[in-house]
Amino acid sequence: MITKGDKINDRYQIIKTIGEGGMANVYLAQDTILNRQVAVKILRGDLADDEKFVRRFQREALSASKLNHPNIVEVYDVGEDNGQYYIVMEYVNGKTLKSLVKKRGALTLPEVIDIMTQLLSAVMCAHDSYIIHRDIKPQNVMILEDGKVKIMDFGIAMALNSNELTQTNSVMGSVHYLPPEQANGSGSTIKSDIYSLGILMYELLIGKVPFKGDNAVEIAIKQMKEPIPSICKQNPDIPQSIENIILKACAKNPKNRYDSVKEMYEDVLKALNEDEINQKKLVYKYPEHELEETKVMPNLSRLEKHEKEEEMPKVKKKGKVKDKILWITGGICALLIALICLFIIIYPKLVAVPDVTIPDVSNLTVPEAEAKLKDLGLLVASDVEEKENDEIEPGKVVGTNPQVGRTVKEGTEITIIIAKESGKVTIENYVGMTYKTVEANLKNDGLNVIVEPRKITKDEQENYKYDEFDIIEQSASEGTTLDPGDTIILYYAVFTVEYPNFFEENYTLEAVQEFCEENDVVLNIKYQTSDEYPEGTIISQDRNGEVIAGSTLTITVTQKTVVETPSDIPSPETGE
Repeated sequence: MITKGDKINDRYQIIKTIGEGGMANVYLAQDTILNRQVAVKILRGDLADDEKFVRRFQREALSASKLNHPNIVEVYDVGEDNGQYYIVMEYVNGKTLKSLVKKRGALTLPEVIDIMTQLLSAVMCAHDSYIIHRDIKPQNVMILEDGKVKIMDFGIAMALNSNELTQTNSVMGSVHYLPPEQANGSGSTIKSDIYSLGILMYELLIGKVPFKGDNAVEIAIKQMKEPIPSICKQNPDIPQSIENIILKACAKNPKNRYDSVKEMYEDVLKALNEDEINQKKLVYKYPEHELEETKVMPNLSRLEKHEKEEEMPKVKKKGKVKDKILWITGGICALLIALICLFIIIYPKLVAVPDVTIPDVSNLTVPEAEAKLKDLGLLVASDVEEKENDEIEPGKVVGTNPQVGRTVKEGTEITIIIAKESGKVTIENYVGMTYKTVEANLKNDGLNVIVEPRKITKDEQENYKYDEFDIIEQSASEGTTLDPGDTIILYYAVFTVEYPNFFEENYTLEAVQEFCEENDVVLNIKYQTSDEYPEGTIISQDRNGEVIAGSTLTITVTQKTVVETPSDIPSPETGE
């Protein structure tokens, strides 16, 4: 039982529960080493007892932790503590797209375009790293107050069995967003994610999912059989170019879908261009439902009668008939013997499995290697192995198991081995990114990070393209590789304000307050009685010159001297 104050791995201190599910609970926690808030997902106890499940869960979560994209919730750490298996992720303070749609219904077209371009960019990044999400739905997408989108559980979905339809790895995810090929148990590809993205886009535009039913099986059947409803008929203001994107993404036959998320991303970007809006409605190139050929059985009773009539022997003389029967019987026996001999000699050759020599697939991408091996009649294992290699790009194939050149039987399962990143850290271009996030990530990679501010004056800010605390320079250039323990310096922008001398320039209190509001300065006012200056005069301030915006300014303002009449002095009028 996890309670407030507990520490996971002597590092992540639990603050509160932020989510509960059938497979795991999610907690808000404080990373006591990096001093930041994180989300910790802890597997349910009964799942933690399944060794095969845990092993795959850890492998996929570690794979997802390599994804680096602004629209993907980062996975920081994966581990086990006293039998509790956990994943530490970036904490995103926002709400899910599902809750947004429930609250508002259909979103505006510009909002949908903005959300989808962010999502498609994130999924593109994952597919480039050979990770299929398998559970894309609005419940797994967070949206922040500034409109930024973050998609969760990348790669983890491949390790978690869904309890919404079946308990197999072939059918996963919420059934409302389930591709037809997953519903019928055929497995997932990148086109499965494309289908789910199309359903999600439909829901954002219409405010509801396209297929509903009384149970999961009924909905799954609709996913396989029924065409997606027209969004243009439901909302005539939506252009045909947008509906065509959904029709292509949600095709039942994967051949009719986009070949890649990049193609869908490009269509979404240009969908509202004047030359694209008035497209003709999409017509699929291939049949959506490839039906099996219907076979018609012959009328056996008539056929048997006809054959019997033709085989009826004509009446001949007894001697000749007897001789003919003997000849026929002998011929049949000889033929049977010949056939048996041929069967013994030829049949083993007919059923023998051909030999295949394993080809060299090194330096290919995983899909390219799979295609080459399958063309030779070999099977490819669903899981890949990793091996460190300094000569081949990480993620590409370095070899196979069994090895290249080995002779195996057709149908043998081959495991692909891909290159794994070495311990070195490849520096990216961090200019324009918030320095705190970059600093934390680089420290997590084992680098020594030094951050230094660069002051940007009020005049310089007018033409400045970066926000405050954004990185504007870095000591190691993009593409440089550093070893753990090496140092990198990040220079970030801080905006400054030039304070005037309020006393010498005769500022009023109202003018000072207006100045502080305009320049993001916290104003603290002290009052002092004075007969030397008029009431309301600013006679001192605690700082002058250049100061960082957001700091506190204290000023002293004069007020009149209050003369109090002692209560024991008699009043001149009453004498009392």
